[in-house]
Amino acid sequence: MVERRFSRFLRKLTLSRAGHQYEPLERGELEALTDEQCDLTANKKEKAVVPLSPKEACRCHKAELAEALHVDLENGLSESSVTQRRLVHGWNEFAAGSVEPVWKKYLDQFKNPLILLLLGSALVSVVTKEYEDAVSIAMAVLIVVTVAFIQEYRSEKSLEELTKLVPPECHCIREGKLQHLLARDLVPGDVVSLSMGDRIPADIRLTEVTDLLVDESSFTGEAEPCVKTASPLPGGGDLTTLSNIVFMGTLVQYGKGQGVVIGTGEMSQFGEVFKMMQAEETPKTPLQKSMDKLGKQLTLFSFAIIGLIMFIGWLEGRPLLSMFTIGVSLAVAAIPEGLPIVVTVTLVLGVLRMAKKRVIVKKLPIVETLGCCNIICSDKTGTLTANEMTVTQLVTSDGLHAEVSGVGYNGQGSVYLLPSKDVLKEFSNISVGKLAEAGCVANNAILRNNAVMGQPTEGALVALAMKMDLGDIKDSYVRRKEIPFSSEQKWMAVRCSLKNEEQDTYFMKGAFEEVIRHCTTYNHAGLALPLTPQQQALSVQEAQRMASLGLRVLALASGPELEQLTFLGLVGIIDPPRAGVSEAVRVLSESGVSVKMITGDALETALAIGRNIGLCNGQLKAMSGEELDSIAEGELAEHVRKVSVFFRTSPKHKLKIIKALQMSGAIVAMTGDGVNDSVALKSADIGIAMGKTGTDVSKEAADMILVEDDFSAIIDAVEEGKGIFYNIKNFICFQLSTSISALSLITLSTVLNLPNPLNAMQILWINILMDGPPAQSLGMEPVDTDTLMQPPRSVKDTILSRALVLRILLSATVIISGTLFVFWKEIPDNKASTPRTTTMTFTCFVLFDLFNALTCRSQTKLICEIGFFRNRVFLYSVLGSLLGQLAVIYVPPLQKVFQTENLGALDLLFLTGLASSVFGLSELLKLCQRVCCCTRRTQRAHMAEAAA
Repeated sequence: MVERRFSRFLRKLTLSRAGHQYEPLERGELEALTDEQCDLTANKKEKAVVPLSPKEACRCHKAELAEALHVDLENGLSESSVTQRRLVHGWNEFAAGSVEPVWKKYLDQFKNPLILLLLGSALVSVVTKEYEDAVSIAMAVLIVVTVAFIQEYRSEKSLEELTKLVPPECHCIREGKLQHLLARDLVPGDVVSLSMGDRIPADIRLTEVTDLLVDESSFTGEAEPCVKTASPLPGGGDLTTLSNIVFMGTLVQYGKGQGVVIGTGEMSQFGEVFKMMQAEETPKTPLQKSMDKLGKQLTLFSFAIIGLIMFIGWLEGRPLLSMFTIGVSLAVAAIPEGLPIVVTVTLVLGVLRMAKKRVIVKKLPIVETLGCCNIICSDKTGTLTANEMTVTQLVTSDGLHAEVSGVGYNGQGSVYLLPSKDVLKEFSNISVGKLAEAGCVANNAILRNNAVMGQPTEGALVALAMKMDLGDIKDSYVRRKEIPFSSEQKWMAVRCSLKNEEQDTYFMKGAFEEVIRHCTTYNHAGLALPLTPQQQALSVQEAQRMASLGLRVLALASGPELEQLTFLGLVGIIDPPRAGVSEAVRVLSESGVSVKMITGDALETALAIGRNIGLCNGQLKAMSGEELDSIAEGELAEHVRKVSVFFRTSPKHKLKIIKALQMSGAIVAMTGDGVNDSVALKSADIGIAMGKTGTDVSKEAADMILVEDDFSAIIDAVEEGKGIFYNIKNFICFQLSTSISALSLITLSTVLNLPNPLNAMQILWINILMDGPPAQSLGMEPVDTDTLMQPPRSVKDTILSRALVLRILLSATVIISGTLFVFWKEIPDNKASTPRTTTMTFTCFVLFDLFNALTCRSQTKLICEIGFFRNRVFLYSVLGSLLGQLAVIYVPPLQKVFQTENLGALDLLFLTGLASSVFGLSELLKLCQRVCCCTRRTQRAHMAEAAA
């Protein structure tokens, strides 16, 4: 269109031959051409607009900002400008990338080496025409894979859930009108209007503010709302210091404002977190690594069996093909196909037990991971603390001290006068009563349903008044005037009068150094006395003492004139630790788990909370985000292990800390609730989010969610994780010792040219016992009470440890020896197998099997210590197996199937006594190990004393 008009224009410019006169353009054509040239230039300008970084935008004056983003700050953008910018910058949202199809996620479950080994076993069984084995193995694999897939199907939605924190709507000025738009419609340069309760829809450079306070705790970790301004800042610095910038996803807590969008979608600071999360991969859990290693060990074990059988056959001159077939069959039988089912069932039971304790576990293997976790990194605000500002200390102007109990925006708790601990109500103590009254009257906050509408610090003062039964005292006054808080003056005041009275009274609260300038007297038990330099110095000392404890200190005053106020005292406010956190930190430390705090807050506040919860027994070492950046990557791992408190950290710093700890060999858990925690939650070995206060992003990035925000629930999870691993080891000990015994029995009889001691149906019955209820019920053993005090297991420890292999071989040796002894004793002189021979051998092996299961309930504790009746499922399964064995021996139809005959009472008594030897020897071994451990501890203690 434009090209055609230009060609026509050029034609009309052609010189005439006669008089070199130009042919004039028609008026309409000239205007249209000019408009389109302007549109073309405007389109180029719109496409040239680029988002500004917060550090660039914070330095700009309004005019510079308008010029950089080509926007009229009064009228906003035009619709055509918005359209052009959207072509370049896209929608204000996040693209989570291509979604992996469900069928692929299901097939990924088969990548486990143990699952692949079992599938190989099923294939070999088909080749050797052992169809029953093939079907049973295939069914076991399908059950395990399906259960794991269903449990984990919805666990990997971190990137999709990021869109939930982007607000659906906002108020935007376009073409001179205030419009109600979807947040996704915003483009760089849009002028956005903000008011109390709004979620910030994009990164915005503020141009107008009125008492604007923004809660950035989910982004920066700062518990205190940030006071925002519109004036340009001199330079960059940390994002938390940019007072004229508001970030996407944060919340307007008070006041109103207006600003220009400088970053949308992935170009916002929220987008930086998104890209970091996209780059992170969830690490494999220690249990998954252990199971992978076990699968490889069992594969080597299978090849070793095949090689051994073929070597023996070659020595005896037997056909190699037939010996290979026998070796493969034995190797397949040796692989515990019940192991994946037991692992899955054990993990599912752990997940269900945790659900009863209000902890949601999103991935099955995660429930075990905390058993080997040795470092827990925790966010402070909203995790270790409740993110609810609370008054904890009072100091009156006449030197009285009081402490305040109770947490949150409610009246639960009391005010205690120190040192007498007398509970104070109303004006039972005039000085404390006046202090609480002033804090409640000079206040705009409203408490409703344990939440604050307004400033958190004002909410804390209202809660203080409620604890003293003064919550309604504000209604006794009529407010005449308010002087609002500003960052320059650092105080706010109200002029009020009691109802039905004419005399006005000013109530002021704010920073101590500013409030004290307006005071000429101080309160002493209800009397106004002159404020002397000595009295003022005492108040300065108290303010400094409270500030050193990490408290936010507010001064309060009242009086008839604004410049002649009476100083009332100081209140100390902090976001205190959650109930139970201190005890949880102590128990975790005693069990070998180190707790580290990572926060965006200031050093003093972080140290105060660290001391309150007992981090490192109060011996705290702190490091800032800036210090982290200055340390070389090679040296970082060594430094971070020694630090217990990290302050002024960003999401990048948190990720850096997690990675450094993992590089040092630690298994790291991360707890958090904000957007700024999400990257660290995903990269940690186990991410733990808060259920109530946690953002959608943090909950989706995490592997575990504490529904009630109860940090102490981590103790239950650690205990559960340790118990699960022990149960898996118990099962492996039982199944491998039994399967090795059965295989060795058949192999020895084949090598020694003896008749088979067990027929096919009897072997099938033994396989049911090995993989059936007695074996499965070992995975349901309740967690030992002292398991929590055991140190975290090392990730280098394999499931098949040297001690476990020795125990397996000992049990297998006893079972083989006892069973062969019975077989040798019962076999007739002609070496022919009789029903009595196989029945005695068969029953002996089954009883050995059940006694072995009994001792495998614990690897360290004696049966009398753990109790016979603690695992009722195990008792029922053993009882059922015994009744089944008796039916096989004595019920005629089953005698024909299993080729058995009746045994006498003495036979059963003899077999029971012999079979119990595996139980007795195993219990004796546990006792010997305990004595040896105690002796070593005593020797170490003596050596330490001697060295001291």
